[in-house]
Amino acid sequence: MEKQILVGGAAGQGIAKTAFLIGKLFANSGYYVFNYRDYPSLIKGGHNFNILKISDKPVYSNENYYDVIIALNQDTIDKHEENLNEGGFVLGDKNLKAKNLLGFDLSNIIEKLGGSPKLGNDILVGAFFKLFGLEIENVLKTVREIFKNETIEKAVKEGYDLVEQKIKLPEPGKKNKFFITGNEAIASGAIVSGIDVYFAYPITPATPVLHILASKQLEHNFMVVQPENEIAVINAALGASYAGAMSMVGTSGAGFSLMNEAISLQGISETPLVLYLSQRTGPATGVPTYNSQGDLKFALNAGHGEFPRVVVAPGDSKECFYRTIESFYLSYKYRILSIILGDKHVGESNYSFDDFEEPKIKPSRFIASPAEDYKSYLITENGVSPRFVPGEKAKVRASSYEHDEYGHTTEKEEWIKKMNEKRFRKMKYIKEEINKMNPVSVYGEGNNLIIGWGSTKGSILDALKKLEDFRFLQISYLSPFPTEFVKKEIENSEELILIENNATGLLGDVIAEKTGKIIEKKILKYDARPFTSEDIIVKVKKILK
Repeated sequence: MEKQILVGGAAGQGIAKTAFLIGKLFANSGYYVFNYRDYPSLIKGGHNFNILKISDKPVYSNENYYDVIIALNQDTIDKHEENLNEGGFVLGDKNLKAKNLLGFDLSNIIEKLGGSPKLGNDILVGAFFKLFGLEIENVLKTVREIFKNETIEKAVKEGYDLVEQKIKLPEPGKKNKFFITGNEAIASGAIVSGIDVYFAYPITPATPVLHILASKQLEHNFMVVQPENEIAVINAALGASYAGAMSMVGTSGAGFSLMNEAISLQGISETPLVLYLSQRTGPATGVPTYNSQGDLKFALNAGHGEFPRVVVAPGDSKECFYRTIESFYLSYKYRILSIILGDKHVGESNYSFDDFEEPKIKPSRFIASPAEDYKSYLITENGVSPRFVPGEKAKVRASSYEHDEYGHTTEKEEWIKKMNEKRFRKMKYIKEEINKMNPVSVYGEGNNLIIGWGSTKGSILDALKKLEDFRFLQISYLSPFPTEFVKKEIENSEELILIENNATGLLGDVIAEKTGKIIEKKILKYDARPFTSEDIIVKVKKILK
């Protein structure tokens, strides 16, 4: 069973909150839900909509056809009615015009309740839940949890009483599923990792992490700081880390551009840092509230000079949680930059899961015991110098200039060579650790191979259910690159198809560089919208003709 629900209206009409309520209730009732959010860069007006896919089996993406449209204005009907499935219907005010309209006198009910026009959303939601046969007690319990508002409860109850059940759903599985966005999961992963301070300047689509962590800082005893710009953000974060704090920054492509000089400072000073880079459509301002996977090579190569870094790209909100914990662990153990490479789609979409397992990795500050003759950049077998913090017995140095073991500035060939080799020696040991963290995942057992990364995972998995003789290789760690794993899967496949949300196939270039394997067949989408499973199914079949 799969049902597609679209909730649409203008910015400021409460579309996102209404869709969240629907998704949360179905997840609490035991169904799997995916919730996609689409909105322009406007505070008010424009056209906003959410698409929910509801199923009794796991689902990870949305489609562009609907069983129900909850229309908060006529514009929603005009834009989406043509994609209404046969037998589908529109819920809305009685004055709207639609072929299969189930309309109500919302103004009259709102006047009776004495509330704002947004109560119309809640009346429609109440009717929607009754049409799908959900118990009113469960409906009102979830409404209470989210809104804590008696008038909203009354509005939902009014809507519930307007109709009779129209759709019978199959019995769900385990109840109370997690219903969480990638941004929420990243914030949770940072808290579990023991974050001390989060620095960020607001920028879509990374801003929700700033807001979530700001709301949790007193409860979990850490700080959230919003400096004046992204340059200040990363420099302050490096300063905090140098002083011993577990620090993290969050940004998107435009802000990441401003951070590049300080990223090189991290590379030479070996100051641990975790950075969340949430991609959006570029270049420049681009399309700021929409999706792209255009920053892969930027993340791999940002900063002048050569220095090691970890880059990991989670494919859903559950992976966002665990990959954030891994990023803290690797960054602080090896004194490197860890980049969590997300995007708007994975960050702002809600995914549902039965459970979250206890993390297998426990991050730490990895601060050594004081030493009398402390060398900030002691050359060691694995390239990791013991880390100490300033303010106690040792003199602790961090330099943007090349240096010797004590951190004293040097331009001698001998030390420049030694320090470069020391820094890159870490990658062998980091790679050994990452190989135990599932740097790649393989789904399905077909002879043909689809390759993707990041947020394309969801639509590819949903497409895989209808594609014969295909399996999916998800590459999660981009640096250090899992060359052996990827090369083996490619060599054991007949057809190869690369799927990416960008214009040039960036992952394909990286695969060619690292493995020598060139992938000729590509499905690329660069209209700022994510893939649907139907997109992939149609295009894969076309390629195979």
